[in-house]
Amino acid sequence: MAIKAPKGTKDLMPKDSYKMQYIEREFYELCRRYGFGEVRTPMFESTELFSRGVGETTDIVQKEMYTFEDLGHRSITLKPEGTSPAVRAFIESHDYAEMQPTKYYYDTPCFRYERPQAGRLREFHQFGVENFGTPDMMADAEVIALASDFIRKVGIEDVELHINSVGCRECRPVYRKALQDYLRPYYEDLSDISKERFEANPMRIIDSKDHHDQEIAADAPYMLDYLCSDCKAAFESLKANLDAMGISYTVDPRIVRGLDYYTKTAFEFVTTKIGAQGTICGGGRYDHLVEEIGGPSIPGVGFGLGKERLLLLMGHNDIIFDDPNVPDISISFIGDKARLYALGLAHNLRVNGIAVAIDTLNRNLKGQMKYANKLAARYSVVIGDDEIERGVVTLKDMKSGEQKEINASDLTKEIEK
Repeated sequence: MAIKAPKGTKDLMPKDSYKMQYIEREFYELCRRYGFGEVRTPMFESTELFSRGVGETTDIVQKEMYTFEDLGHRSITLKPEGTSPAVRAFIESHDYAEMQPTKYYYDTPCFRYERPQAGRLREFHQFGVENFGTPDMMADAEVIALASDFIRKVGIEDVELHINSVGCRECRPVYRKALQDYLRPYYEDLSDISKERFEANPMRIIDSKDHHDQEIAADAPYMLDYLCSDCKAAFESLKANLDAMGISYTVDPRIVRGLDYYTKTAFEFVTTKIGAQGTICGGGRYDHLVEEIGGPSIPGVGFGLGKERLLLLMGHNDIIFDDPNVPDISISFIGDKARLYALGLAHNLRVNGIAVAIDTLNRNLKGQMKYANKLAARYSVVIGDDEIERGVVTLKDMKSGEQKEINASDLTKEIEK
């Protein structure tokens, strides 16, 4: 029996990989404009990084991580998200000692043991940005603007920005008590996972996926009503900054995000076009994560964006991709002498930047032309003894059907033109 890819993983074949390459190029270019430089971190990290950074009470740490012991008896985890490794790299490289802010972007595979569904895989790929070193809400607005620009740049229009504040160490304990007081009479009716969260992280009950939990939490108090003066001012500043850039948003008090490290700003770009997994980009501020991982007290803000979910949404939006795998020209030949001549011509064209398709199965001319039509090359030439003798080729435009005879030495210039 043939070996298949592991459940929750997906091969990306040439007929689709160029789409991924397209969004990667667009993301890299946009990050460059915003002044973010690329950071690349290992595929696996010490398990402690995620238990300290992501949080012991999160679903990721409790249920979803791929963790194993290596031959040195160290606990190792395939990274389930990109922020904690970026923070670890920021600390280990001593970039915090340089003039701030420090601005990273990354493009990385991530791994979570989840039930595979539309837009959700066990191995998935994520874009992200992190801005370290400033508590000012301009940084939050800039990060949101980058995500908004990118989503719009790739042609998606039906996505909404939702924002919230999840408070800070000063005001969150007050809200935590108010929320627990509200939920306590319903404790026995909560789902098992929400019961576990009741003491450890009751805010997560607000965004529970369990329908009955949602009914219970429908009238629960929200963090926005318990913000301290500093968090209130920060949230108003965030809104003013987004207004200044003309970025529309909805204040959504139910956004709490699934990671423990968030403080103040939390945001999501959401859509209803890919089923239950409607969040394609999410992020926020984390003023204590650098310190919790072992670095100095330096704030940060960033986001993560799932590439598979983005491509799925682009498909639902009927966005057309130009296929760069289509050759500029196909070369067909008749006879062994013409085959060698065509091979040399193809090599010369490729050296000069022209994408060339040429038959390597020694098909007859009819088979070669059928292959060329399948590849949908823009131009084609057929070479025989007569063309070699005269040093010419007949160049055919496959779209218009127009053809003309030119010197073989002028073929590169003619295609470029």
